[in-house]
Amino acid sequence: MTMSGNAGRPRSTALYERACATLVGGVNSPVRAFRAVGGDPVFIERVEGAYVFDVDGNRYVDLVGTWGPAIVGHAHPTVVRAVCDAANRGLSFGACCAAEAELAEIVVGAFPSIEMVRFVNSGTEACMSAMRLARAATGRAKIVKFLGCYHGHTDALLVAAGSGAATFGVPDSAGVPDSFAQTTLLAPYNDLSAVERIMTEHGAEVAAIVVEPVAGNMGLVKPGDGFLEGLRTLCDQHDSLLVFDEVMTGFRVAWGGYQNLCDVKPDLTCLGKVIGGGMPVAAYGGPKDIMELVSPLGPMYQGGTLSGNPLGMAAGIATLQLCQADGFYEQLHAKAGRVVGVLKSAATQAGVALETGALGGMLGMAVLDRPVCNFADAQTANHQLYAGFFRAMLDRGVWLPPSGYEAMFVSAAHDDEAIELIEDAASESFQAATS
Repeated sequence: MTMSGNAGRPRSTALYERACATLVGGVNSPVRAFRAVGGDPVFIERVEGAYVFDVDGNRYVDLVGTWGPAIVGHAHPTVVRAVCDAANRGLSFGACCAAEAELAEIVVGAFPSIEMVRFVNSGTEACMSAMRLARAATGRAKIVKFLGCYHGHTDALLVAAGSGAATFGVPDSAGVPDSFAQTTLLAPYNDLSAVERIMTEHGAEVAAIVVEPVAGNMGLVKPGDGFLEGLRTLCDQHDSLLVFDEVMTGFRVAWGGYQNLCDVKPDLTCLGKVIGGGMPVAAYGGPKDIMELVSPLGPMYQGGTLSGNPLGMAAGIATLQLCQADGFYEQLHAKAGRVVGVLKSAATQAGVALETGALGGMLGMAVLDRPVCNFADAQTANHQLYAGFFRAMLDRGVWLPPSGYEAMFVSAAHDDEAIELIEDAASESFQAATS
């Protein structure tokens, strides 16, 4: 399948024009607008396994995976059946249900750092609540975050953010008061010396250091040797909390998340995506003495009408049970490794310098001739060439993130056929993007 622009997607174009009349920018999340890669957004009609299908009937091998949650593949029969069974009993209770306790037990069992958990509805909500809890636990106001790490669109954390904000070259957001932004201290990712300087000057005011242990909003950026360990030491020295934002990496790169690979124990953990199996489910958790500060046991208020809703809990339980199969993560990592190998080989053949990496079912690429260690490195990548590659891959049936700042994802459903389709498309697409 080879198209030119949206010529092979007339229904998507028509739907986008319709949506622009009533939806801001025609979308409900900025990166979906395709502004960073050009062309009109593609409207998806259905998904299955390793594929997405648009409203014009085109099929694409999916390397977005609904931005991470589709770890077992789209519309997995076991997950769909669990959600349908739950839906037959009611869409929402606004009250306690047994599935909340069951999913909580799975999460607590997977994370040695978590003794209690609170479910919410989005990664933004999880990070917002964790920051409030860190402030409640320490009596301090300031937060340290890293350039290019995205923790949702909470006011105080939407400062020099990556992902959708970076896509437009605007690292901050209008509407965030200066007083809010001033409570957030910024350091480059992987720069422990910068954090040491911040903590030397402001440590007594810092409630928490929040970090993506593996950054996924400036491509895929792994922590350097000693970086996370150093953050743990600094937090201990200054009585601050260490918060891991594992919304993306939790249950995605390993059972129990990246903290089970790096052996660094955070005080609080934020989760999302995989734990909801595609439904709007997220969570924050930690030891009892901190979590019991949350209402109704403690003075920090946080609540939500749809938190712990039965459909989301059912999808999360079914998904995580599938993830516990023998060899699941080893096979997932092997698939991700094959995909980055395919991309690297195709780029080399076209004379394109490409930096790639994989971890669990998470992978990344940057059109760059050196490793990406932080957001400044990610900004120097050739995003114009990525945009051309994106369009060429789309025309050849591969669904990539519509931004060079985003990580990619594979699922258990990506079989030999799907990876071979990526290989065939990549070879032609790098040639097309450079011609």
